[in-house]
Amino acid sequence: MLESKRAGRTFVLMKSVGDKGVIFWLFSGCLLVAIMVIVGGLTRLTHSGLSMVQWSLFMETIPPLTTADWMETFQRYQQTPEFKLKNYDFTLSEFKSIFWWEYIHRMIGRFIGLVFIIPFVYFLVKKRLSKGLVQKLLIACLLGAMQAGMGWYMVKSGLVNDPNVSHYRLAAHLTIAFVLYAYLLRVVLGEVYPQKSSKRTTSLIGVQLLILFTILQIIYGAFVSGLKAGLVYNTFPKMGTEWIAESVFYAFETDGIVSFFENLASVQLIHRYLGVIVLVLVVYQFIASRYRKQNKGQWRSIHFMVAMVSVQVLLGIITLLYAVPIGLGAIHQFGALMLFTSQILYYFYSSNHIEQWH
Repeated sequence: MLESKRAGRTFVLMKSVGDKGVIFWLFSGCLLVAIMVIVGGLTRLTHSGLSMVQWSLFMETIPPLTTADWMETFQRYQQTPEFKLKNYDFTLSEFKSIFWWEYIHRMIGRFIGLVFIIPFVYFLVKKRLSKGLVQKLLIACLLGAMQAGMGWYMVKSGLVNDPNVSHYRLAAHLTIAFVLYAYLLRVVLGEVYPQKSSKRTTSLIGVQLLILFTILQIIYGAFVSGLKAGLVYNTFPKMGTEWIAESVFYAFETDGIVSFFENLASVQLIHRYLGVIVLVLVVYQFIASRYRKQNKGQWRSIHFMVAMVSVQVLLGIITLLYAVPIGLGAIHQFGALMLFTSQILYYFYSSNHIEQWH
């Protein structure tokens, strides 16, 4: 760590970095969670999530290899409500196309577990993990277990009577994934800058509010996906010929507050305007940052944030107009992850005294 003076002001340049091996390991885990989110989105968009009707931590690691294996797996799927009510005309070949997405999704989850556990034991034995870091990693492990458990709990909701998973469970599954990703990213940054000071360079209230609304937007994005609300009112900025669809008012009169969580038009409306709120808050942060002393991390992450919110809003509009094609839907979810990343970075650099002046 070096101290320097410029124009009578002292600032700190952080030159030291924590254990590079540990940092690489943690960053790899963070990257794998990001990949997991994207593959999970593709699994959802291709309607593949209910193709594997059993869950076991160790079983089904090896996919069906013979025709007999495939027929047995297909026969289990044929007992589900999704096959009986929706895909009753599916051939074995069509079943394979949805099976592989869910299989890859589950295998990535198990691979993440191995990537966490094996190096964790190694670094622990080698005493390369501080007590504080071990505690943080145990929390990450708990979040990972919650994510896996919620994933199966979500799938179970579509294997009983209704061949659609609960959009509430879907939202919980996605939100935990984003929280796990953000937590790991924060841990990685803490290891990259081990000697940082906790001195704040700016107020965090605006950033915290921005993150809160972004999380709400992510939750409602999951609601839109789970309810397939992106397939109605494929116009923008109006919903058909109205700014607020008449069905929103009708649903509220009929179901009350519940309609804001379960009515397709209402959920889509909230998702639209939460996006507008996030855009406004990002613009506010950017304008306010021009009048503050910014460190390099803040300067870079706020510009990253502006770029990502612009792309994300545009992607959201186009995805809606084209009734959520698979490619655009997956890119839109990836955009949400990148926007969230920029906010976590900005929050970190605003919370810590790393490089005082830009």
